Amino acid sequence: MQLLETNSPFSKEQTEDLNRILPTLTETQRIWLSGYLSVPQQSSGGVAAVLENPTASQPAVQQTASLKQRELTILYGSETGNAQSVAKDLEEKAKARDKKVKLAALDDFKPKDLKKVQDLMIVTATHGEGDPPDNAISFHEFLHSRKAPKLQDVRFSVLSLGDESYEFFCQTGKDFDKRLEELGGERLYGRVDCDVDFDEPAAEWVEGVLSELEKDDVGTGAENSSVDQLDPSLTAGQPIYSRTNPFNAEVLDNINLNGEGSNKETHHLELSLEGSNLAYEPGDSVGIFPKNDPELVESFIGQMNWDPEESVPINKQGEVRSLREALLSNFEITRITKPLLKKAADLFNNDELTAFLSPEKEEEQKTYMDGRDLLDLVKDFPPKDMEPADLIQILRKMPARLYSITSSYQANPEEVHLAIGKVSYHSNGRDRSGVCSGQCAERVEPGETLPIYIQKNENFKFPMNGETPAIMVGPGTGVAPFRSYLEELEELEVEAKTWLFFGDQHFTTDFLYQVEWQNWLKNGVLTKMDVAFSRDTKEKVYVQDQMRKNSAELYKWVQEGANIYVCGDEKKMAQDVHDTLLDIFQKEGNMSAEQANDLLKEMRQQKRYQRDVY
Repeated sequence: MQLLETNSPFSKEQTEDLNRILPTLTETQRIWLSGYLSVPQQSSGGVAAVLENPTASQPAVQQTASLKQRELTILYGSETGNAQSVAKDLEEKAKARDKKVKLAALDDFKPKDLKKVQDLMIVTATHGEGDPPDNAISFHEFLHSRKAPKLQDVRFSVLSLGDESYEFFCQTGKDFDKRLEELGGERLYGRVDCDVDFDEPAAEWVEGVLSELEKDDVGTGAENSSVDQLDPSLTAGQPIYSRTNPFNAEVLDNINLNGEGSNKETHHLELSLEGSNLAYEPGDSVGIFPKNDPELVESFIGQMNWDPEESVPINKQGEVRSLREALLSNFEITRITKPLLKKAADLFNNDELTAFLSPEKEEEQKTYMDGRDLLDLVKDFPPKDMEPADLIQILRKMPARLYSITSSYQANPEEVHLAIGKVSYHSNGRDRSGVCSGQCAERVEPGETLPIYIQKNENFKFPMNGETPAIMVGPGTGVAPFRSYLEELEELEVEAKTWLFFGDQHFTTDFLYQVEWQNWLKNGVLTKMDVAFSRDTKEKVYVQDQMRKNSAELYKWVQEGANIYVCGDEKKMAQDVHDTLLDIFQKEGNMSAEQANDLLKEMRQQKRYQRDVY
């Protein structure tokens, strides 16, 4: 920054002084000085007096700084709502500091506006094998295309949510972080990658970002604003139940929905919400914090020859519990991940394990981790001189399990219902079951309690206007949110066109909630239903086959403005349904593959194609 003497009203001496000092000023100092100069000076002490008493020009400084304040843009890519909740937390805390904030889902943000962004914070999950969540796909594609603008004056930071048990852990966040830097952005705060127990690292990221942003604040009045603005309801003495403060819900009923002889075991749980103040909508989920199988815990402790009553720390705050209770409730012991193997190699002092982790044995490591647990690990690679507290340090916290709600809050204001399919398998000489599904199927009786919270899902919302038709595809327990939706339509007496595709193995044993679907068909809440029972015919038939069979009518519904909802297994079913929709659009709409893909992409952006897959 130079002041040309010929173009300025200053003397030569003044110009030399200004040219000497202006280049040394920070942006904050320039903002403060501009605010000072904009006020009629009544102080006899001049600049020196104001420097000694900065509040003398504070109103003008506040006004100027406010005008020049950089805008914070927070974008989130969320599948289950976790990324959205962190993004909202950052938004609320930034606003409490008087920041200008814009919050949006990645698919609601117009890519062309990226060049206008100043401070960009992205919170994103990673889905499947390193893929972006559905509502981040279009932004991810744009950012990695030739159309992406240069981001010379953009500061950014990325928070990634993921699961270390997947090979491409937090890949979407890593992609965004790398690409934003490639486009010229300045990293305001380092990327943080979170495992399933994301609360603490996410909170640290939020505070880290805010601390960096606060360095811009001079005289904006932000120092006088409250950082922790409490919800008014907190002052009433009513506990606020959440992921970090779960509600202990009483189990009212636990029924196996499958008939005798079925290969499956699907449990319908009814939980009491009395006294919780929790509410939900169709499409939301319940998070359950489960307990490990007591027999597995006892076997592990016995294998290590440890005292089950020995106290061990369970968090950074120094809280302690007995080893038995910590392994039952606080830590995951049924899954082996690559990070756990690496930490175990450092801790176990086992040469065989160290050799096993060599890079050339990567495929063997993947095979080994599949279907094995912590008990297998200590049997196969016995640790030497390891203490219980040391082991606890390398285990990850017990993650909550999410289940789609299968009831209407309007119809059951004091209850929430779930459909949980038991996961059972035999691996490496032992029968095993899923942590939460096994607990709910084998060890939870009416009268007992489960620690739960409600997980809002803004990416899976149903139309309640009675004007938008809904096509629902949900094999097995994927049908849960559709039961919730239809029950709500019935309770609110909303008339709407609804079409359900349901599938499972056998009609006689696996037709979940059969009587209810039939009643809704009879009274008109459910307009149409097509089923596929894959093991009842010589040639297996699935929900996508029924969709193809009804392709002309299905496409007509889409033309009439129908929304499409898909819930269930992501790896096979959801992709098959996606491909089937593309085929139907090409056939019935006389489209090219590219046109069909564009239509489905447009429906996704318009929230007319929504998926809740896992």
